[in-house]
Amino acid sequence: MKYYIEKELNSTFDKAIERIKSSLPEYGFGVVTEFNLDEKLKDKLGVDFRKYKVIGACNPKSAYEALQLEPMIGTMLPCNIIVQEIEPTKIQVAAIDPVASMQAIENPMLTEAAESIKQMLKKLIDSL
Repeated sequence: MKYYIEKELNSTFDKAIERIKSSLPEYGFGVVTEFNLDEKLKDKLGVDFRKYKVIGACNPKSAYEALQLEPMIGTMLPCNIIVQEIEPTKIQVAAIDPVASMQAIENPMLTEAAESIKQMLKKLIDSL
């Protein structure tokens, strides 16, 4: 099973980030964390890596509902969205598939909640 939802964009890296961040609220998400992995790898390991940003997105209502169903689900929050530059105008955007990531948890009600979040993330990525 594929563990992510993805789309390639014909865009610059910075424009792709702007589009994602401006689209998140339409689907009930907000940014709770973000970092440039390429910069961290350069700083900590001295290695060069392609432009690669991780955006931690959260839908507070869905997160609260999931926490009511499974108190330890916070270990799997927020929903990460990555943006990486494949070429200067070829950008890959991918988000975790919550259904795939929840397979280890034996809670059918949580699976239903994960499917709902997956659909929101899929619509978000498809809209880009």
